[in-house]
Amino acid sequence: MVNPPLSLYIHIPWCVQKCPYCDFNSHALKGEVPHDDYVRHLLSDLDADLPYAQGRCIETIFIGGGTPSLLSGAAMQALLDGVRARLPVDGKAEITMEANPGTVEAARFSAYQRAGINRISLGVQSFDAAKLQRLGRIHGPEEAIRAARLAGELGLCSFNLDLMHGLPEQSIIQALDDLKQAIALNPPHLSWYQLTIEPNTLFGSRPPALPDDDALWDIYEQGHTLLTNAGYQQYETSAYAKPGYQCRHNLNYWRFGDYLGIGCGAHGKISFPDGRIVRTAKTRHPRGYMQGNYRCRQHEVELTERPFEFFMNRFRLLEPAPRGDFSRYTGLPESKIRPQIDAALAQGYLVESPTHWQVTERGKLFLNSLLELFLAE
Repeated sequence: MVNPPLSLYIHIPWCVQKCPYCDFNSHALKGEVPHDDYVRHLLSDLDADLPYAQGRCIETIFIGGGTPSLLSGAAMQALLDGVRARLPVDGKAEITMEANPGTVEAARFSAYQRAGINRISLGVQSFDAAKLQRLGRIHGPEEAIRAARLAGELGLCSFNLDLMHGLPEQSIIQALDDLKQAIALNPPHLSWYQLTIEPNTLFGSRPPALPDDDALWDIYEQGHTLLTNAGYQQYETSAYAKPGYQCRHNLNYWRFGDYLGIGCGAHGKISFPDGRIVRTAKTRHPRGYMQGNYRCRQHEVELTERPFEFFMNRFRLLEPAPRGDFSRYTGLPESKIRPQIDAALAQGYLVESPTHWQVTERGKLFLNSLLELFLAE
């Protein structure tokens, strides 16, 4: 085994209000954000995880939520300064922060940039006022456009727009109009994903009427053509980017890279020189977390589980998968999965070259069936 690249994920758990479709670890804000206290706990959490870093350099940082843009510019500066004081951070590291257009201010964005943020991900979701209201978003179309233009003017390395389709009672025309408006703002990266109804959400308990499967397929096909014609390349199930602007942090996840996770509910995955792979999870609720109870569980990934975990991530990407990465990052010889690979080839899910595996169009359609081949017996 060799150590894959190392990333850092930081979770900010608060939102102005909880969206009815959201099953992320987010909590509606009651009172003021405890900026300084939470940053202090984040850095204490990181201190406890430093042995896991093994002195390795951080190549990407992603600050997600919740709504990280609720954090003040000063708090963001203290946070990133604290990270850099504890760990080597690559001088060309991609440092992304998620932002809600309803919490965007020019002065605050500039402060984030001074702190080291060089990539912004804006949760636009739609440009239709009625749809935004139905989704429980706190911003309107004008704020989304203003935030995207501001992100484009800052001179960042990149910015992303998050956009959803398959919204309640959304027509094909409405879905494609959203996408056209997003493309017109010329983001280097677009995350375009279908709304799914998750358990333990308001939509889960009271499901809205969504477009049927035929309409969803038409939206996807026509939207994919729009994006391709506009110069975007699909590189992951729901991610499109102009050439050279793929999200490096997410690529590291899907390539079975390593990452530390700090903050409420954050997950981590770390490889060790002795061949162990350990997954960690942090306390989900801010109350418990801010009492200093950071890590709630961890477990070692057994050898029998590693093929499924590796391919569950790797086959989300549309790029060819280097065959050598399997042994490098799992510590297992390819012979351990040869029968499963042969079955995937026979069923037309994969094609194989001397150096790579590539998921076929059939493999994309039957991805769950492909992955099931690698489940431990």
